[in-house]
Amino acid sequence: MPDPLPSAAPPIVELSRVTRQFGNKTALDDLSLTVPRGGVFGLIGGNGAGKTTVIKHILGLLKAQTGSVRVFGLDPVANPVGTLGRIGYLSENRDLPDWMSVAQLMRYTQAFFPNWDENYAEELRQAFDLDPHARIKTLSRGQRARAGLLVALAHRPELLVLDEPSSGLDPVVRRDILGAIIRTIADEGRTVLFSSHLLDEVERVADRVAIIHQGRILLTAPMEEIKDTHRRVTLRFGQAHDRPPSLVGTLSFEGQGHEWTYICSGESGQLRRAAEAIGATVVDDAALTLDEIFVSRVLN
Repeated sequence: MPDPLPSAAPPIVELSRVTRQFGNKTALDDLSLTVPRGGVFGLIGGNGAGKTTVIKHILGLLKAQTGSVRVFGLDPVANPVGTLGRIGYLSENRDLPDWMSVAQLMRYTQAFFPNWDENYAEELRQAFDLDPHARIKTLSRGQRARAGLLVALAHRPELLVLDEPSSGLDPVVRRDILGAIIRTIADEGRTVLFSSHLLDEVERVADRVAIIHQGRILLTAPMEEIKDTHRRVTLRFGQAHDRPPSLVGTLSFEGQGHEWTYICSGESGQLRRAAEAIGATVVDDAALTLDEIFVSRVLN
């Protein structure tokens, strides 16, 4: 689906018709994706949908077999110096050197980033309640996530990339990562791209969303627009039907006889007019959660 840019500013990430295969498996299938500058962009999909493969292309860890990848207008494979120093990254696995202490990890990471902010790094360490003398190998899963986020943020990156940042974490740590931190970064005019299968979290913090399934983008739009253009409507017909009459924008349906419930793509007023046109009365009209929208899109 084409995705016009929301502003005249050049996109911070742009993938154009990227295909990637691993043996006989197609991980990305002619995929195009634009991440505008500023705000929080959620990339959602099930396990194996292609989220991590997209991120590896953005980081320059994989080269597109066909198509092109641009980050800050640059090819991240051909120009890693011009891109990686401007990106903060937290992986799902949070791969950190176990033998280091938190303080050593901070000093080690600082060497790679000229823009490292020592005062900000120390603020984050204290806010995350990390003992500078504690070895990485002794940290809990939540503490490792905080340590990884610290070194991803302390150089104040233009683009923060989070790959399943909440995987296996308790609700308090999730709130730290997806609440205060993400919104703070976005409010400073920088960009956050995070992938997740926890759609309630995406719905809470993302300004814009892309749904990826089997290596393809099914839908990408502002969160508000996605929520406004997907509805659950229940219709009552004067005559019983074995199958529901066709309603514009239908993604799925269930029911029987006189009453059928449709999951639809379309605005409320449009759907009501369409219902009247097929002789139905609207008995319920409700917004959908992002989870419900995702399921309806992926299953159809």
